[in-house]
Order: sequence, then structure tokens, then C-alpha cells
Amino acid sequence: MQPMVTDQTRRRLLLGALGSAALRPWSAIVAASSLAGCSLPASFNSITSEAAIVGCSRQIDGRYGVVVANDKGFPLYQLPLPERGHGIALQPNGTLAAAFSRRPGSYLQVFDYRQGVAWPIYTALPNRHFYGHGVFSPDGKLIYATEGIRQSSEGIIGVYALETLGAGRLEKVAEFSGFGIGPHEVVLADEQTLAIGVGGVHTRGRTPLNLGNMRPALVYLDRETGEVVDKAILADKQLSIRHLSVTDTGAIACGQQYRGLPEDAAPLVALHRRGEGEELQPLLAEEEQWLRFNHYIASIASLEGFLLATSPRGNCYGIWHEVSRELVELRPLVDASGVGVKNGRWLVGSGAGKVLSINPSKEALSVQSPVMWDNHWNIV
Repeated sequence: MQPMVTDQTRRRLLLGALGSAALRPWSAIVAASSLAGCSLPASFNSITSEAAIVGCSRQIDGRYGVVVANDKGFPLYQLPLPERGHGIALQPNGTLAAAFSRRPGSYLQVFDYRQGVAWPIYTALPNRHFYGHGVFSPDGKLIYATEGIRQSSEGIIGVYALETLGAGRLEKVAEFSGFGIGPHEVVLADEQTLAIGVGGVHTRGRTPLNLGNMRPALVYLDRETGEVVDKAILADKQLSIRHLSVTDTGAIACGQQYRGLPEDAAPLVALHRRGEGEELQPLLAEEEQWLRFNHYIASIASLEGFLLATSPRGNCYGIWHEVSRELVELRPLVDASGVGVKNGRWLVGSGAGKVLSINPSKEALSVQSPVMWDNHWNIV
């Protein structure tokens, strides 16, 4: 079990890097900017009623934060972060959220996106790092985070109890291991099972060291015992499994990062359903279409039998029919990032600030927000 960071270290992190652990209304942040003339909610209660998007962001001055925004991407308030964030997890039937630092990350930040309260940052031990993602348990009492051992990239699922938040701290209560190296995203496949995208890449910092013998896999763990209960693989071992989403039909959609030759056109999205074989089923597209994604998928969301996947490196997003696995739409979007579903429409973000609202008929409405959205967000 990891000891909590000392009060002196915590004070240095919060004062030196964050300035304040409270969620700050966006009006206070941009008061001196051209956004100060925009219409802003009059009270904190009215702000929280509009909350729709929670996502990590980058600021023009080089700092990072978590932004809570309405469904058009207009920021309502933000929590500063000491380093770049990555994934966001939301508590089922609750008001807590967790922001995970970008790999190899050093922190996990828990906050209440409704009440405007943030707890002290949980800091990883020197021989551990976070891989950027996590998920709450179905009852909202635990957080499962993807982690690794720095020297070997051995995958760890850290289990954190929220019951100690009343005392101002997050407590690590268990670790699961033995399922592979370089895990990235973890989701709940069902109420008892975690699905983990195991990238199979051993890194030093962000530099890969074993591209010749990668072992990527989609691994299913019992969330109480840590036992491996199922596993699926890709035929191409240079497809590092990164990002996951549970579709409307209960399948797991996997987004990959291709680690082979730049000119290769590898399928970057695949599906798997437990009990239907040990191989992931790639989605379909022409070679030149796969190359448009520049070997990387960031976020995936399911809506009415279709899947939308974004690629910040490819500056585009694609929409597939889940049953036929055929690509039905491929559109440009600069630094395409987070995606989720709200009121029967996809909400798609961009590192350039654009927010798209797309219906299942592929009709898109575009709004320019002032937020430089990072790769992922979650929908309230």
C-alpha cells in the first residue's frame, strides 16, 4: 500500500503548481481576456446545472487543467493540474471525477465536479507511474487505475478506496498484476469485469524499447480478485491497444496505435465480445483511409449502432456501422480529441477548440469554444 505524500510535499504541489485546489469559475480565469465579455452563469449552482463535459485541457500559457463545460463546449470552471492530464473517469450515480496524468504520469486528482471541491493530489511512488486512465467501480466506492513499474513497464491495476476522502486522502487498497506490460485504458466490461487495453510496449519515459517483440492484448480481469478471466489478441503484433469503449451492444471497441512502418496501412479499430473467440475483429476501411488516421486512435463512442473514433494525429474522425464494420463517414477535424454521447448526439472535441454535435445521420453542428481540449473527455 502506498504511503500518502507528506504535508510538506503536498503543500508544495498545491501552492507551487496549482495555486488553489478549488475549482475556479472560468470567469475568474479569463476576466482580463476577450472572453470576459461573454455571458456567464450568475451563481455556482446555475453553473453546475449546465455541466455536460469534463475533460483535460491545455492552456495558451503552457499550463494544464481539467475543464467542466456545457454541451457547447463553453467552459464553466476549471481545476488546475501540475502536469498534462489525460483520461477522465466519472463516478456512477455520484458527483466525483478523477483526472489521470498522461503517461508516464505522477498523479491522480479526485474532485467533485458539482460541488467545486478538490482533494489533495495522490502522488505515485518513485518506481511507479500512471498510464493515463482509470474507471470507478459500479457502486462508485473504488477507482481502478492503470499503472506500471518504471523499470519494466509491468502492468498494474491500482485499486483506490474513496471512503477515506472524508479524512482528506485517497488510499490504495490493492494491486492487480500479471496480465501484461504497458496497459493504457481500463473500462468496466460489466459490473464484475474490467477490460484492459494492454499496449505490450516497454518504454523508458515515452521511448519504446521492445517494438520487435510487442505483446498487445485485450485482457479481462475479475475486478474483485484480479484474476484473468478472458483475453483477446490482434493478428498484427505491432498494433498497440490503447483506448477502449463499451458499445451499445456490450462489445468492447479497441483503438490502436500502430508501431510498424509509416507507409503501412493497419486497421486501427477492432471489436471483441466475450465468448466469441480469442481474436479481435478489425473494422473495415480502404488502405488510404486508414492512413488518414496517421496510425493512432484517441477516443471512441457508440451511438445507435454506429461507432465514432477520433484521431488527433490524423486530424480526422471516422464513423463505422457496428454490425457490418464498414466505414460510412470520414471527416477532417484538426486535433480531433474527445468524444461522448449526450441527448442522442455525439459531442466531439478538438485541441483547436472546436466542438461538434453530430447526430446518427452524420449531420454536424460546429461551435468554436475557447478550450484547447486534450485527447479525452467524459460526458455528464
